[in-house]
Amino acid sequence: MMPLFPDLSEFLVELLVGMLVNFEIAFIALVIGLVVGGLLSFLSLSSAALKTIVAMLVGVMRAAPTFVVMFFLLNAIPQGTALTLGDMSINLTPSPLMAVALSLVPYSASYVADNGLEAVMQLRRGSMLGALLFLPNITRAFFVLVMSSSTGAAIGVNEGISVILRTTAPMTSLADKMVPFAIGILCYGLTLQIGFFLMRRLQRRLGRYAAPAG
Repeated sequence: MMPLFPDLSEFLVELLVGMLVNFEIAFIALVIGLVVGGLLSFLSLSSAALKTIVAMLVGVMRAAPTFVVMFFLLNAIPQGTALTLGDMSINLTPSPLMAVALSLVPYSASYVADNGLEAVMQLRRGSMLGALLFLPNITRAFFVLVMSSSTGAAIGVNEGISVILRTTAPMTSLADKMVPFAIGILCYGLTLQIGFFLMRRLQRRLGRYAAPAG
């Protein structure tokens, strides 16, 4: 009998490579989000007026649709637009991968701003353990970004979900289609659980050091 999935090893390699793209996109979005969100948290602590402005801005960022932002970034800057500095030319047109990453920054930055502000308030109350909740919260945000980066499949980014969709496209049997989807769920799920396990271990270890000071 013909196996349901004759090219399993090839699919696994392509899926893992695609997942690395998901992680790359999420990492870029989180790093930029940490910078932007951290700045917003700092500004909200400066004055009541700035706190109100930041709260309104964060609310808009939190509600920004990723798909809309992604397609806006792809079309707002014409292809070939560059910034010339002397003999150096910097291409300002975002690649599809960068467009996906930047489209996730509003969510990332708003999440960091909210949780960063809460962490600072916990520190002010003298609760180091409360402030350390920032770490698992950011880990959770990272994995949300990993899964949200699958929107890149719509614009040709070769991430994990696009690999699964491309693999199942020629299949006619539902049973055949379920195999790569099940493998994808398993791979993403295991990665998520391992990430949370490691972060919980780190949080507990840091908590043991912080407890005497608290």
